[in-house]
This record gives sequence, C-alpha cells and structure tokens, in this order.
Amino acid sequence: MPEAGTGSALPYALSILKEVFGYASFRGLQADVVEHVAQGGDCLVLMPTGAGKSLCYQIPALLREGTGIVVSPLIALMQDQVSALQVAGVRAGFLNSSLGYEEAADVERAVLAGNYDLIYVAPERLMTSRFLALLESLQRGRGIALFAIDEAHCVSQWGHDFRPEYIQLSTLHERFPDVPRIALTATADELTRREIMLRLNLGEARMFVSSFDRPNIRYRITEKDNPRAQLLAFLRAEHKSDAGIVYCLSRKKVDETAQWLRGEGFNALGYHAGMENPVRAEHQARFLREEGIVMVATIAFGMGIDKPDVRFVAHLDLPKSIEGYYQETGRAGRDGEPADAWMAYGMGDLINLRRMIDQSEGDEAYKRVQSGKLDALLGLCECTGCRRVRLLDYFGEASEPCGNCDTCDEPPETWDGTVAAQKALSCVLRTGQRFGAAHVIDVLRGKNTDKVTQWGHETLSTFGIGIDSDEASWRSVFRQLVAQGLLVADHDSFGALKVTEVSRPILKGEQSVSFRRLTETKARRPRGGSYDQGGRTASSAPAILNPEARELWERLRAWRAGVAKQSGVPAYVVFHDATLAEIARARPQSEDELGSITGIGARKLERYGPAVLELLRA
Repeated sequence: MPEAGTGSALPYALSILKEVFGYASFRGLQADVVEHVAQGGDCLVLMPTGAGKSLCYQIPALLREGTGIVVSPLIALMQDQVSALQVAGVRAGFLNSSLGYEEAADVERAVLAGNYDLIYVAPERLMTSRFLALLESLQRGRGIALFAIDEAHCVSQWGHDFRPEYIQLSTLHERFPDVPRIALTATADELTRREIMLRLNLGEARMFVSSFDRPNIRYRITEKDNPRAQLLAFLRAEHKSDAGIVYCLSRKKVDETAQWLRGEGFNALGYHAGMENPVRAEHQARFLREEGIVMVATIAFGMGIDKPDVRFVAHLDLPKSIEGYYQETGRAGRDGEPADAWMAYGMGDLINLRRMIDQSEGDEAYKRVQSGKLDALLGLCECTGCRRVRLLDYFGEASEPCGNCDTCDEPPETWDGTVAAQKALSCVLRTGQRFGAAHVIDVLRGKNTDKVTQWGHETLSTFGIGIDSDEASWRSVFRQLVAQGLLVADHDSFGALKVTEVSRPILKGEQSVSFRRLTETKARRPRGGSYDQGGRTASSAPAILNPEARELWERLRAWRAGVAKQSGVPAYVVFHDATLAEIARARPQSEDELGSITGIGARKLERYGPAVLELLRA
C-alpha cells in the first residue's frame, strides 16, 4: 500500500476484500471509509446493523503498518468476531475478563512480538495503566495501525447504552495523536452524534452517515389486547421454528414469558442482569450457536450480537426511545433476508416509562431529553402514515412510503374523536383526577363495580355516557389522549390521570381531535423476495430456492452445523446462510467455481472447499 497521501489504497483494499473475506465489491460507503482510514484519517461512521461496519476498520488495519486495536464492550461479540477472522486467515486475538492471568499475559507478549493484525479489547481493560503501557511499547515497535471504537453511542450520557468507561477513550488521541481513530455505531440521532464527536475528541474527524433504512425488516405495532395471545399468534403463524428475540421490560416478566413459551412448544431461554453469570453466558452461547432458539430478554441482551439469521424481534413492552427501538429491532435480519419487528404496547407502558423517567436520578435536563425521546416513540406508535418514513425522519433521513410495514399494508382509518375526547376528559375531571384509565372507563361504560359504587361515581353525570363503545375502544382513546399530551399520568398518585392545559380548548368545543381507529394487525407471511442491506433483491435467498436446491441447502446447513460444533464456533462463522444458498443454487463443481461464491475467501476455500465439493458431488 502507498504511504498516506501518496495514492489510492482502494486497489489494495479490494484485493483483501476478495482474498480474505470473499466479497467482490464494497457496498455503500464502505470504500470511502476504508480509503479515508487507510490514509490516516479520523472518522465517525453511522451504518445500520448488517451493513458491514466491521470491514470499515478490519481492512484498514490489514492495510496499515502495525496492529489494529478494536474497543468493544461485549465479551461474546469479541470472541465470535475473532473466531470469524481467524477462520478467514486473519491473525486476530482478544483481551478481556474471560482470560486467566497467564492467558492474558501470553496474548500481551504476542502483541508485542507482532503476532496479531487485530486485537479486540474491552474499554475498561484498555484504560488500565498496564494496557496503556503495552500500547506505548507497541507504538515504539511494530506500531499501532488504528483505534476502532465500536458501539460508539455508549459514550453518550443521553443514550440508551451509556457506559462511563467510554468517556475515558478521549485520552487515546492525547497519548497517540498520529494514530487514526474510527468510531462506529448503528444508532445515533443528531444529539448523540454531537456528543460522540465531543467526548471522543473527534473535532476534525469526517462523518460518514449511511441510510438508516433496513428494507428487509417489516415493522408492525399493535395495541395490547391479551399480549401473550397476540405474541403466540404471531410466532405460530410466521416464526414457528425461527431464531428470534422477545424483549420485556422487567426481569420477572422475562422469566415468566420464557417459561410460558417453553410450555407452548418453543425453545425459549431467558436473559437478564439478575441471572447468575454462568447461566446467562450459557444462554447467550446457545442462542449464538444453536438454531431456532427464542431469547426472552431485557435490554441487557443484544448489543453487538452478530447472529445473522435472527428472523424476528418482538417487544412485549414499549422501549424507552426510538434509538432503543431501532437498535433492538436491528438485531433481526442481519443477513438481508426478510425479518419482522413486532411490538404490542398499551397505556400501561407509557405510565411505567414516564414513572421511570420521573423517578430517575438524572437532572431536569436529562429528564426533559428522555421525555422527548419517549414522545417521539409514541408518535411512531400512533402514526397513521408509513412507519419507516416516521422512523427514518427521526434520524434526519427523508424517504418514501415503504410498502413493508403494517400502516402501508393496511392504512389505518382515522375518525373525529372530539366528542369521545370530551367525554373522556370530562369523566376524568368529574372523578376528581384521582383514578387510572380502568376506573374511568368503568364509569364511562356505566359499570357498577365495587370501586365505582364505593366512590359514589354511579351518580355522576358522566356515568354511562360512553356505553356505546366497548372497553378496547376506550382504552385506545385514553392511550391516544396520553400520547397527544391531553392527559398525563400522575406517578405520585399511582398513575392517576390528570387533564392538561392543552385539553381545555377541546373541552370548550374550540378545537377538534382525530384518533386512529382501533384495528387488529393480522399475522402474515413475508411476501415473496428478500433484500440485501442495500435494498436490492437477494437472488441467493433460501426462500426462493427451488425444491431441489432447497434440499441441498438443508444438507449444507447440516454439514455446517457439524463443522461449527467441532470447531466450537457459531455456524455463521463457517458460512452465512446466504453463502450456502448461493452454493445450493449454483452447484459449483470445481475450486475455482466455488471460490467465486460470495463470502468464500482464500482461507475458507482451502479449509472447507474439498468437503463442500464432495457433498455437492454426492
């Protein structure tokens, strides 16, 4: 490769891309990022999950003199990425708490001896005096090729994955000013981007922002109405044997939901921070290495999980922000095949999250930011237009209706809810603004419950004025009143609803209000075709293989499972599903033909080629 500033690094980069990783061309902004970093430039890279962020630092590290240092917050991700690199023939290693003292010392000695092209390290270890001293020695010797800071949004105190140790990473530039730095994330709104640049001291860095769109993911959001039954219908109709993730807000709900799903015949495991470390690690390892496992988890699970064949992400509780929702749903369909992001939410979710914000230890500025983020998420849930347009708009990206979300498939009807809003708001006032939605709905529907009678609310003028609508319809009205800021839940009064100032014009008949009509989202199979990360139809998709090729694909997967188990790595480290599908479709008969398949580099061809060709000839 030429020295920085003396010529293009791209021809060398393309050679590595093909020979090591088995890809014929870069996608999207990858080539620009690789060129910039290889020439010694700093940058912040925003790319959606599955768009190939790792190549943006792996290839420059191989192009530049010295060892690339990759900062990653997750032990499991480090181990799997290192395994994948080693299988591809790259000299990679990691340093984290999973290694004993002697093992770590061996890795450190190997680093100084120049035996690694890439080293993955946890941020808390990188900032120790011992490791910083090792970096000083490395820089004086072989040299440091670059610093890659993965999951860079962890530096943001406004973000959903804040990690205090990330803030210390700004010292890297102070200690090693000539080493290029590349910060990468799949999730960052404008506020978070500015904070990343500031806290990592990336003032002169170039920013590369890819489209946030994940066209292969279908977004569906439905009102809660027996959420377990809704989830079960969704899974049985569309994902009976698929790997997926079900997110819940509490540890208790994770445990109960995982047990319930096992009773319904799903291979479900739980994951949350309250579990014993060995159990949690075992569950994560099984999810990564086995097929068809449903992981029920809190947000403690998932960041950086590099499992390409997750076919769905379901939320039984509302996330805290659009960034959280985007990050979590982005764990589905990393292979570019069709995937689902399904969520059920209700007003109880809003009340719980508002309470969590109000009771948090953050200052007023923090609470305002978090409340604004929650409001934006509610806007996504209640929107009547395309979900994807609303989602991408949050990240500053304009788009057209996608045709691959529930509101595009079945556009929701709206109705003039002014009278219903007046009834609901009046009933909240008449009952003294001391009760939650369930009690107010009972009064509206004229139900003589013990609580209604106890408080004498059967005598109110609003008693029974809403009898013409069922309970589900009224729940939808109250949820939308809260979402539109016309009602608020007072957490000091156990979620009691209170009328806001902006509702006064509606009560006086001076302003109208519209609502989404309550609908039940139908479960459905993904439509024909699938997509790669750039939105192109993926011809290698297993879904469109003919029966003969499909049978071969299944045999290839069985072979791959045996190899992966014997090697102690996830199956996708050997080959991705898309690579196997292309093999099954093309049926290569020679090493040259097999080597032309996407995802098969020189080392994998040497290592696995004879066995694959033997299977194809059988």
